[in-house]
This record gives sequence, structure tokens and C-alpha cells, in this order.
Amino acid sequence: MPLHQLSDYDVSSERGFLAAFDASIIPPPAPLKDARAMARSLPSHLLTGHVRRDLEHLATVDDASIDAIDDNAQLRCSLVDYSFMAQAYVWGEDSAPTQLPACIARPLWRLANRVGQPPILTYSQYVLDNWTRLDPKGAIDLENTATVQPFLGGEDEAWFILIHVAIEAQAAGLLSLLPTAVEAAAVRDQRALGRSLSGMIDAWDRMIAIFDRMPERCDPYIYFQRVRPWIHGWKDNPALPDGLVYDGVDAFHGKPKAFRGQTGSQSSIVPVMDAFLGVAHGHDPLRGYLDELHVYRPPGHRRFIDDVRASSQVRDAVQQLSDGSLTEAYNDCLDRLTKFRTRHLEYAASYIHKQSRGSDGNSTDVGTGGTPFMKYLKKHRDEARAHQL
Repeated sequence: MPLHQLSDYDVSSERGFLAAFDASIIPPPAPLKDARAMARSLPSHLLTGHVRRDLEHLATVDDASIDAIDDNAQLRCSLVDYSFMAQAYVWGEDSAPTQLPACIARPLWRLANRVGQPPILTYSQYVLDNWTRLDPKGAIDLENTATVQPFLGGEDEAWFILIHVAIEAQAAGLLSLLPTAVEAAAVRDQRALGRSLSGMIDAWDRMIAIFDRMPERCDPYIYFQRVRPWIHGWKDNPALPDGLVYDGVDAFHGKPKAFRGQTGSQSSIVPVMDAFLGVAHGHDPLRGYLDELHVYRPPGHRRFIDDVRASSQVRDAVQQLSDGSLTEAYNDCLDRLTKFRTRHLEYAASYIHKQSRGSDGNSTDVGTGGTPFMKYLKKHRDEARAHQL
């Protein structure tokens, strides 16, 4: 089946999966102004050692006020506010709490429900909806972007987020070629498919070059001690073995809920390229984790990945056309996908696995998504590599 327009999936040829709006100029809805102010002041409150006391002073916004918000950008930016406050409440003091107070839990759940994602900080709120351009007319790159909402703030935290923003921006060039490539493969148009694959290789090279810059301003030790602790979730986390009670959320019936933490594996770039290139992963616990992460993505991005998987005949077309240059282009795309995964694996080793053992909530063995990340990353890297023709 043909793909819809990119815009139907909340994707664009200019920004890829990044938000179509500038988060820094989206005002909060009137009932959520105090929440926005508190979220923006988190760096100061976290340094007091009593952030929970401060957050508990927030008024609980009623469901009707959130349901009345009809602007998607306001919904998403407000979800950034509340998801950051939830993480600060859970991880901002020495031991993790057993419940999230209603003043945070209820608006968080309602906003997440409106947006179509779980009520926890996801990659969408941490990266896709959390950046701005210094020059509004300039490029979305490392020389012209800044974060909007931090935890502690500082160079290492901002650089970690902005590297991902810059990669997502470059991925737009790759995604813009995807519908044409899918159509070309379906009709076995060798020249059009070859041009699309060559363009994708160039985009991958730019993305990998940005990824290579992570160590420039994000130190592994600082990342592990001052950036990573805030983005953990409460599923498969030893510090919260039973999950977290969302106080005041009637839908949860007072029972604790466990959601996975923010992780780069929630980005849609690699999964959509797996789907496009026909990369299959074996059925095992790690594949189950990969499938589970799908619900943490924005609904439009999930549909895009699903539709690409259902419609792409690229691998079959390359095999059937049996042209040396086309096969080489396909393999080069797989090679870049493998290199990207390899770089992620290398950073996981140096930024996490090789650090001194952290606390129960910030383990060197378990990723922010709550999995044995080294095994997970290596397995899927190797499976992609094995698909070379």
C-alpha cells in the first residue's frame, strides 16, 4: 500500500520527527501557568534537597481544564512540564517515593492521555518537544539550538539533549526520501530507488558525524552522575520494584503502575529504517522490549513505522532487480544503520557500563528503559548487519 503524506504522520521533510512548533514561544494554558513556572525553576528547587516539599505546593488542576485545551502544541509543552516535574519528584531526593502526589499525577495522566502516550517522561518530551532555535530563521543544528526545559541545567545536560535534536533534524533528509523509495520499490523502478538510497546514505553520514560529537561537551562521568539519574523510569527498576502509585488517578484504582524510562531507543529513526530495509529481529525478551517501546512514541510516528513496515518492498525489489550498484546502495544503507547502532553501543559502554557502580535507581547494568542495555544494543546491531545482501 502507498504511504500517506508525511504530515499525516506528524513528520515533515524539514524537521523529521521533531516538533513542528518552537517550544520556547508556546504559552501555557491559563490554568497551567503555575506549573510552567515551577517546571522552569526545577534547577533551583532540586539544589535545595527538598524538591518534593516544593512540588507538593502546586494546586491540582482539574480534568475539565485540561480537556478544554484544544491546541496540540500547548498540550505537548504542558506534558513536558509535568513529566519533568514527575521525574524530579521521584528522583530528586535520597530514596524513591512510593507514590506521585495528585497535583502532579492527575494532570500528567490527563495530558498524556490526550497526547496518546504513557504518563511518564518519554523521548518525545525530553528531546522532540524540548528545543528552540537561537536564530528563529537559522538551521536546526548544534550551533543554533538550545534546550527549553532542563533538570539541573549545564553544558553536559544540554549537549546530550541537543546532539539528539541535531540528529533528528538531519534525519529529516532521510525521511523525506522514504515515500519515494517505497513507491519506487513497489513498481521496481531501479533508477528512482537507487537515487533515494544514495540520498539516504548521505543523510546517515551527516547523522553519524553529529553522533561522533557527543564527547565534545558531554563528559561520561558528568552524564552518569548528573544527567542520567533524572531520566530513569519505574519499570524493572530496583529502587521502585512495585512501580509507583499515581495518586488521584481513578483509572489506576490506587494500584502502582510501572512505566519505562526515557531512552534514545524510543526515537523512531532506527525502527523506521529497520522497517524500510526489511530488517527483522528474533523473537526473544529483547525483541519484546523493542515492541514495548513502540507505545512510548507519538501516535503518528507509530503509524508511520507500522505503515512503512507494511508497505516497503525494498529488500525484495533489490534482490529481484539483481543490479550490482543497487545492491551496493542497499548494503551501504544497512552499513550506516549498523554504524549508528555501533556508536550507540560504544557510548553505552563508556558513559554507563564503565562508570563506577551507581545507586539502585542508577545502575551501570540496567538502562534508563529498565533493560540489560549492552546485550540489547549488541544483539540488534548484529541482526541488522546480518541482513547484508
